[in-house]
Amino acid sequence: MLLIGNGRVLTRDPGRPYLPDGAVLIDGDQILAVGACLELREQYPDAEWLDACGGVIMPGLINAHTHIYSGLARGLAIKGNDPHNFLEILEGTWWNIDRRLSLDGTRASAYATILECIRNGVTTIFDHHASFFEISGSLFTIRDVARELGMRACLCYEVSERDGEAKCDESIRENAEFARWCRDEDDDMIQAMFGGHALFTISDRTFEKMVKANDGMTGFHIHVAEGMNDVYDSLRHYGCRPVNRLLYNGILGEKTLLGHCIHISPAEMDIIRETGTMVVNNPESNMGNAVGCAPVLQMMQKGITVGLGTDAYTHDMLESLKVLLIIQRHQAAQPNVGWNEAKTMLFENNARIAAKIFKKPLGVLKPGAAADVAVMDYPVFTPFSEENADGHILFGMMGRSCRTTVINGRVLYKDRAFVDIDEERLLAWTLEQSKKLWGELNHRAY
Repeated sequence: MLLIGNGRVLTRDPGRPYLPDGAVLIDGDQILAVGACLELREQYPDAEWLDACGGVIMPGLINAHTHIYSGLARGLAIKGNDPHNFLEILEGTWWNIDRRLSLDGTRASAYATILECIRNGVTTIFDHHASFFEISGSLFTIRDVARELGMRACLCYEVSERDGEAKCDESIRENAEFARWCRDEDDDMIQAMFGGHALFTISDRTFEKMVKANDGMTGFHIHVAEGMNDVYDSLRHYGCRPVNRLLYNGILGEKTLLGHCIHISPAEMDIIRETGTMVVNNPESNMGNAVGCAPVLQMMQKGITVGLGTDAYTHDMLESLKVLLIIQRHQAAQPNVGWNEAKTMLFENNARIAAKIFKKPLGVLKPGAAADVAVMDYPVFTPFSEENADGHILFGMMGRSCRTTVINGRVLYKDRAFVDIDEERLLAWTLEQSKKLWGELNHRAY
């Protein structure tokens, strides 16, 4: 058993939301008890003790949309790449990278991404992968890294016709083979969705292939109306808007997750709500790509489950939370909106999204929930209570406040150092893979 205590406990459990001097008792891969620190220490004197050092003990964070394939892009400049619109960003940067990403490159990207997630208190990721240079085996490669490092992950491959029918069909097979493996393995640490890129890169014929290959195994994870390209293409070639296309093609449903949804209409929101489909917003990426601000407040007013992701712009969910709030206020020109929605997205809706895919409850500290815990260093110099804890998180914490990360009962990061993970060796190998990729992109040695 493992007992994490000597800190303020934010449980996200409505029945017992906050303990000023609490502890979390872990037995194997799940939480056994949450209570007063002194009481649990007396009841379980033989449990291994993990000192929170006065920090905030909270559920591990969930990233509902990220891209491992961008893991080697930090600091990268591609010669001649000067994008002026969203399509040029895709073609000049991201498609350019994934067309050169080998299985080794995918593995290196997974190491870089997952290490950063753990360091930022992120314990579950929903990844949306693309490596059109080497498709087959790419999801299994990420699975192996996730298992090695201890990350809980839901994986899919980005189906797209952008590189031709053969590559498109191969990406469908990779999704289907991985989804079958997950179904048969029944491992609550690794799950699958069926991925799709933007609708303007997917025909109705390909949607038909995707639905057939998936055969009801899992939900779809797809980019929708991130740029106006989706809207124009759907109207021009199919006579309807993007969400209507998804409805007609059998993509929507309670286990399907739509990324972005920036340029959707009120009628499309109604379709999303009525089908029980989920949405994930990625505010920093949307701002960085200059594609617009998603109508998050309107979607949530309609009762749509909207979660929070990063699109790999960052691996810090608390940074994403901050940006979400300010862009929604900026867009609405109202300084008093968005706070409840922002909290709900990260701390409640991401857990609801995860509950559609994973078995054990995530995003909460209570008996029976998954033993996913983050401990945040947070020196207090103003009153801290159940009523204002989220205000402290918004204005006082970042992902790098994370002191300790526990996933599935395994201590992966303790007192700001990785446990049983040779970070130096992994980063050295990852650097060599990034040099190869950068060399191919810029036709020179690094």
